[in-house]
Amino acid sequence: MKPSSGKALKSAHDILGHVEHPLDPFFKPKNVAMLGATENPGSVGRTTLWNLISSPFGGAVFPVNPKRESVLGIKAYKSVKEIPAEIDLAVIATNSKLIPGLVQECGEVGCKAAVVISAGFKEAGPEGIELERQLLANAKAANMRIIGPNCLGIMVPPSGINATFAAGMARTGNVGFLSQSGALCTAVLDWSLAENVGFSAFMSLGSMADVGWGDLIYYLGNDPKTRAILIYMESVGDARSFLSAAREVAYTKPIIVIKAGRTAAGSQAAASHTGSMTGSDDVLDIAFRRSGVLRVTNIADLFYMAEVLAKQPRPKGPRLTILTNAGGPGVLAADSLLLGDGELAEISEQTIAELDKFLPATWSRRNPIDIIGDAGPERYAQTLEVVSKDANTDGMLVILTPQAMTDSTQTAQLLKPLAKQGERPVLASWMGGVDVDAGVHILNQAGIPTFPYPDTAARMFNYMWRYASNLRALYETPAYAQSDADADISKVKVILDRVRAEGRTILTEFESKDVLAAYGVPTLPSRIATTEDQAVDAAESMGYPVVLKLHSLTITHKTDVGGVQLNLKTADAVRAAFQSIRDSVAAKAGLEHFNGVNVQPFAKLDGYEVILGSSIDPQFGPVLLFGMGGQLVEVFKDRSLGLPPLNSTLARRMMERTKIYKALKGVRGRKPVDLAGLEQLLVRFSRLVVEQPWIKEIDINPLLASPERLLALDARIVLHDPATRPPPNR
Repeated sequence: MKPSSGKALKSAHDILGHVEHPLDPFFKPKNVAMLGATENPGSVGRTTLWNLISSPFGGAVFPVNPKRESVLGIKAYKSVKEIPAEIDLAVIATNSKLIPGLVQECGEVGCKAAVVISAGFKEAGPEGIELERQLLANAKAANMRIIGPNCLGIMVPPSGINATFAAGMARTGNVGFLSQSGALCTAVLDWSLAENVGFSAFMSLGSMADVGWGDLIYYLGNDPKTRAILIYMESVGDARSFLSAAREVAYTKPIIVIKAGRTAAGSQAAASHTGSMTGSDDVLDIAFRRSGVLRVTNIADLFYMAEVLAKQPRPKGPRLTILTNAGGPGVLAADSLLLGDGELAEISEQTIAELDKFLPATWSRRNPIDIIGDAGPERYAQTLEVVSKDANTDGMLVILTPQAMTDSTQTAQLLKPLAKQGERPVLASWMGGVDVDAGVHILNQAGIPTFPYPDTAARMFNYMWRYASNLRALYETPAYAQSDADADISKVKVILDRVRAEGRTILTEFESKDVLAAYGVPTLPSRIATTEDQAVDAAESMGYPVVLKLHSLTITHKTDVGGVQLNLKTADAVRAAFQSIRDSVAAKAGLEHFNGVNVQPFAKLDGYEVILGSSIDPQFGPVLLFGMGGQLVEVFKDRSLGLPPLNSTLARRMMERTKIYKALKGVRGRKPVDLAGLEQLLVRFSRLVVEQPWIKEIDINPLLASPERLLALDARIVLHDPATRPPPNR
């Protein structure tokens, strides 16, 4: 579109009023400047300009090219300062070295936003990092917001803006799609045009030097045209901004994410078991769960889930009832469900009795409910109606395979009235391609999401109940119990200040347990002995049997150097154990690492060994760990993660995500451990982690859990190095 006179444009701007939101220029610009506009065939500058002037956004496009009088038949300007109108949005596709200066010029003429398509910034090394710093400094000085650099650009179909170099314009719809990958955007665009999927926003964020996930989640959360937000993520960026925005918006709109790079960013050695077991991707999973975000594993599932959550209610739990006219597809769906931690609903005796009244005698009488291959539309509808009333089920999946007597279209027609079953979602898998297309269309129009394969449908149900669980967790507001008000914070400060004053970052077991005890974590009495005689005196005052453990200011993993002797019943045994520990440490590490022994009563292990710990994630701060403990903790890796602080419900959810939890509830006649007490111990531990920012890593391993007691048998705490890192602000 060619520009009209500057006077007319200014008048329109005055009528419309000022921009109300800093991101409005990206979503509904009135006038756009294209810096780097060119006629070079196949160039980014030419393609982007063509997309802009072909867009029906209703504003004016001003090409900027200092070497040409016109570009694609439109008058060109040597700089933005020559443009005779107010510019809302600048789109920049030129040499990266010029861009900081161009952004400064845009700011000087009052432009409030820019899409920087060009690459050559922080991804290009030190010179690029400096260019990006200059770009952001100039943008900040002018109160400008930047999308990019190194991005495909942005499309906003409802307002008709296409500021990208993609080959085509997205359809208008209600999905906000955000991606860090421009190449992926073009692939998704092609797919969406073929599948008739529409968007309220379609944005490539690139390096996210300025505008990030949090900014756009907030904006789309308030956008009435957006019903779901889909994200392809390569890096989190500003983690706090992302999490706070997600927590707020997820209440009203689904936020569905696929995150690339699932492997840990690094495997540096850690001084605690916890530090070596908390991979960055696992932490991201927990952060998503805590903020109400649904994470999926492939691109198709992003769009499947947007459709499913728009059409069907969220299930209350993981129990699915599968209804099928063929055994094989039912088994495939069941496998997919169970492998994804879902559950097959147990059909009640009342439901079985109702089904017996009209189903063939050969029906399966269990879940999956096989209603036999000759099932007609009425049998399908009647079975679904009965099953939907069973209190044991949280959702239903209806599978149809085309057989000689199958009427897929009429079956779909009869299922339409059953599309909404209160809080129980209904999904369908109509197998057979073009033969079942008419039925698929009927179901989709009725609000029943339909999938070509039953295992895909079961996977979607698993996503649904997980998403519902994530949203319920948002309503959990962590708060400390009144009984936790007596934590001796001043005592902990004295301990940590002394350790730091001595230039140490590793607390001894004795000091670590003193810190835990100050927060109400039960520990055994212990005494430090630097000689054999002191060790015997301590043992006799405590009463036999006892345990001797290495007391060292430098060594954390005592068993690695032979630093633990158990069940010592006599003075001679204590003396021999003292000598054995000293000699072993001298041989394996050096005598200078031996600072005596820690004498403790011997606790009979009549319960379960669990681990409770915390370490620092570079993006999300302190992360909690709970799971199976003991010497093989890093072999079995049965653990769950959480973000502090916790309340009792969040603590219980952490416990439930481990295999050891089943044993803690009681197995094979054994009594359950004190689960309520264990919950409160996790809550107190999370408080310790939050309130003591000098702590870098901490483990309790093992923590003895039995029906009678909870007891921290061993502990280690590692502090941040003050020379390299100040106490983090939590």
